[in-house]
Amino acid sequence: MVMAKTNENTICILDVGSTKTCVIVGEITEGGLRYRGHGIAESRGTRKGAIVELEKATASIQRAMEEAEDSSEIAIEHATVGIGGPHVRGFNSRGGIALGTRPREINRDDIRQAVERARSVSLPPDRQTIHLLPQEFIVDEQGSIQDPAGMIGLRLEVNAHVVTAAAGATQNLVTAANRAGIHVDDVVFEPLGCADAVLDPDERELGICLVDIGAGSSEVVVFYEGAVAHTGVVPVGGDHFTNDVAVGLRTPLADAEKIKRMFGAAVVTSVPEGNEIEVPSVGERPSRLMSQRTLGEILEPRARELFEMLREQLRQAGVLEALGSGCVLTGGASRLPAIAEIGEQILRCPTRLGNISGIPRMPTRFGQSDFASCIGLLMYTHRARVGRIREEHAGFKARLRALFVGA
Repeated sequence: MVMAKTNENTICILDVGSTKTCVIVGEITEGGLRYRGHGIAESRGTRKGAIVELEKATASIQRAMEEAEDSSEIAIEHATVGIGGPHVRGFNSRGGIALGTRPREINRDDIRQAVERARSVSLPPDRQTIHLLPQEFIVDEQGSIQDPAGMIGLRLEVNAHVVTAAAGATQNLVTAANRAGIHVDDVVFEPLGCADAVLDPDERELGICLVDIGAGSSEVVVFYEGAVAHTGVVPVGGDHFTNDVAVGLRTPLADAEKIKRMFGAAVVTSVPEGNEIEVPSVGERPSRLMSQRTLGEILEPRARELFEMLREQLRQAGVLEALGSGCVLTGGASRLPAIAEIGEQILRCPTRLGNISGIPRMPTRFGQSDFASCIGLLMYTHRARVGRIREEHAGFKARLRALFVGA
């Protein structure tokens, strides 16, 4: 079979998670973005969002890529890659320039210079910037400006959010993709992609916290007044819940994962009294019957720890009071029943599970929350691509608008 090659109408994304490696192919049509094919492989050689064994990670990427090529009938050469894990950190930065001794009109070069000043923060040699996201422009102390071009002033400043990652972890991800035969076009912090799949513009405007609870860690992004106000990572994910179950019930990890998925709940009192579950033992010993509430007693403290750590992070970043639209949960571990209840109790704001806005022809399994980052990355890349095409036609303003929403 002769495969078509990737072109400007084809979008490929690569998401290397702690449990699964996913490649999705989409295509841009006159009606918008639609699904073309995908491949999924078990992740090997990764831990907590970082690659620890390059050869195994490369092999996982290759398996997912080959499956995606077969199902889409497209030879994959380029991809946007999602990144996450405890090594990703965000901070706010401010940059500005004087426009002269007399007020004058602001042009696009002035705006570029102000943004570059915000970017030129001195980072340790082991860190690299993966996103620079303007929050607002300020002209002579007047803030909340999204596009200052053509305005008159003496000084132009910009508040921006900078997302950085460990240079080594980022480069290892790119190297593994390269070795699998994929050229990396862009690296995107995963919850920025998730946001495209589960949030609407009103929520971003009023203030919302999105938490992508993966296997190894939980990635966080907060939007306020339409711009990114905070990004961060909570070092607790689904694997921590599974390990707790394995230790607490003295059962093998694989069985602990199944028990968590089938019978787990984040609130003990949501489990009916008297319910019993069969728990396999370690080694040759026979299985035991245990109360399902015992499982809840193991899971609830970990869920509380996750949201307490999140609350503290949001408080320190000064955005805890800015969540007018509440909190949205995505990722595989967000499927634990009643976990949103714990979020509401601890964050004291409405908390819901993210509903993925699908794309035409998308298989139903991708509607589950553990695929939010994959589908979101595809939608994010499509929006960035369309923004670039518009920019070529409409110029600078389109690029400026795209920067605000993280393209």
